[in-house]
Amino acid sequence: MVLSRTLLGWLFLFIEQTAILGVGASQKEAIRINFPVFIFASVAVFLVGSFVGFLEITLLNRLFTHKPFYKKVLFKLIFYLVLFSLIMMVLYPIASSIELRVPLFSSLIWQRYLDFLSSTVHFSTLVQLAASLFISLIYAEISDNLGHGVLLNFIVGKYHRPKEEHRIFLFTDMKDSTSIAEKLGTKKYFFFLRDYYNSLEDAIIKYGGDVYQYIGDEIVITWEYATGIKKNNCLHTFFEMKSALEAKSDFFLNTYGFAPQFKGGMHFGEVTTGEIGALKKEIVFTGDILNTTARIQGACKKYNTDFLVSYTMNKGFQMDNRFKFSEIGEVALRGKEETLTLVKVELT
Repeated sequence: MVLSRTLLGWLFLFIEQTAILGVGASQKEAIRINFPVFIFASVAVFLVGSFVGFLEITLLNRLFTHKPFYKKVLFKLIFYLVLFSLIMMVLYPIASSIELRVPLFSSLIWQRYLDFLSSTVHFSTLVQLAASLFISLIYAEISDNLGHGVLLNFIVGKYHRPKEEHRIFLFTDMKDSTSIAEKLGTKKYFFFLRDYYNSLEDAIIKYGGDVYQYIGDEIVITWEYATGIKKNNCLHTFFEMKSALEAKSDFFLNTYGFAPQFKGGMHFGEVTTGEIGALKKEIVFTGDILNTTARIQGACKKYNTDFLVSYTMNKGFQMDNRFKFSEIGEVALRGKEETLTLVKVELT
């Protein structure tokens, strides 16, 4: 999103300068782009984009979680228009000072600033800003609904032709979900699940994971191998998800009478990834690795642990004293002919 806003900022700078030159540069309030102004504008757009990303994650996404699509876009558009208008009021005098090479607090700068506020240049900038925000917000909301990175993959056609990939998969399953669902009833259990998923998403995003599927109370998370294994990202994801639920245990107990817990299994291997479907297209992964990972997760109860990984997965992890690894040995997984060596992972 930061990159997209930077690119849109450059595009609008180009359009604005072309329009000014086309009318003979008659609008004295418009800032002409030279190299120092271009650098300042690019840095400003990048920093503002980063700040917007921070606001999205820490405030706005949480504030509008339960709002319908159109309300999210409308409310965020109004909020950002007001915010960016205020930011523009601060940045315009600085850019003007850089362009004219005069002190920031000179009377020339501030007279130009007052002229800018009532000019067509100001109005044009607000229209361009609204267009940029609208495009960014629509893209972001559609992307959130489809899943992290899915929309971009569709647009660029990354998986239009099936391709083989090495991926890590983490299957998680809520404990005692059937009993909880029976006691809460369908409607309240739905809200329980929604809050459960929302509690876990920050940890998944933080360590570069993608949610492949929600299957009832199960979540299937995946990483490209290089991303997931780097700095043990996939391991950190599982335990940070655990910590996130523990931090909200009082909320769940007070709201629903139950504090959810989950167990997980992790494995990696080769899958074929591609677009599939006629009426509704999805990006899907196919390969025995998914079935095996599901079976590893299903073995957690038998071995009285919350987290099992395959031995081959375990060999790729970096040494980290925060984790304790205990090899269980070769295990016959349900529905699999070949045995698999499993490793129990715990925090030290």
